[in-house]
Amino acid sequence: MAVSNIILWDGPSRENLLPFTYTRPVADIRVGILTIREKYEYYFKTKTSFLTQDYLAQKFPTNIEADNLLFNAAVIPNAELLQALLSLQNAQTLWQGDDFIAGRFDEIQIANYSEYLNINKISYSGTLSKLDAIWKIFLLNDQEIKSDFKLITQGRTSQKIHESNFVLGSELIFIEEGAHVYHASLNASTGPIYIGKDAEVMEGALIRGPFALGEHSTLKLGAKIYGATTIGPHCKVGGEVSNSVFFGLSNKAHDGFIGNAVIGEWCNIGADSNNSNLKNNYEEVKVWSFAEKTFVKTGLQFCGLFLGDHSKCGINTMFNTGTVVGVSSNIFGGGFPRTFIPSFSWGGASGLTDYKIDKAFETAAKVMERRGLVLDAQEKSILTHIYTHYK
Repeated sequence: MAVSNIILWDGPSRENLLPFTYTRPVADIRVGILTIREKYEYYFKTKTSFLTQDYLAQKFPTNIEADNLLFNAAVIPNAELLQALLSLQNAQTLWQGDDFIAGRFDEIQIANYSEYLNINKISYSGTLSKLDAIWKIFLLNDQEIKSDFKLITQGRTSQKIHESNFVLGSELIFIEEGAHVYHASLNASTGPIYIGKDAEVMEGALIRGPFALGEHSTLKLGAKIYGATTIGPHCKVGGEVSNSVFFGLSNKAHDGFIGNAVIGEWCNIGADSNNSNLKNNYEEVKVWSFAEKTFVKTGLQFCGLFLGDHSKCGINTMFNTGTVVGVSSNIFGGGFPRTFIPSFSWGGASGLTDYKIDKAFETAAKVMERRGLVLDAQEKSILTHIYTHYK
């Protein structure tokens, strides 16, 4: 079939991906080099829109046309799945077991899509990766950096790697136009290394792939990066980082360890702050589930920090294993804070109080102004909804 209008639906996984889906649709989560939305746009070579929560819809609207392909945005696309999707006919849906993958609907059907999900079902038995838990973001990052690297670099030529760098596996290193990489160690023998447009890797940085540095981001002097790690666009990162994903527009500019972690947008991690990613007794890590309203098992021995958008921590902050922090919280002080910190919290180990919305706006406006952006009415409306309904 010809490529239909593509709509990326939050689906049932949205609740399991909080706090990151408080401020974005599922499709705008970054895993690998690209967000899920960007992956679909690369594969289908077309723009997409969203079917998301009402309070997010103004920023992330839905575009409906005569022929629509509705995707469960938690399902990560791949070349094998693409072939199955292209064969869908009107009112047919694609499933793997109990997991809805996609459906093709006209403009009347899409308005009542839930009535059509279990009609004309087609089974898919191929490879399927699904983002249905927050820790899956860093667990899937290895395979997704490798997949995205092939997708982005196929048929293209990297900028020349400067001779001052120590290099292993140069064929798996791609440096975009305008990026600066000098006197760094680039080891792509364990996975590809992708350096985005106008990004900078400062002297003495040690990078072990798979690794992705987004456009206009900076990896600071002497940084130590273990794969699989993604630093999204417009970030500044230093110190030691292992198997973590920074969505973008966030800073960890100084020493300290972040491992098996997911960092949202507009976050700032103070100097010498660390997260634990392994319990002292080596037991399985549990993390807070917004969906279950309790701590749930991850099945993981290594699991670190999940930091929601606009949240920040002061210098020398110590995050315990499997800590989940909501949106727009400010953590500081000695000792270990709780392993679940709700949105709009102010404080640390000695106790938490309410981070008033007007104060949160003031901070967010100043942070965004530094990037040449404005905290507009749309962003305020989203944050106000979270403050009012989800604290």
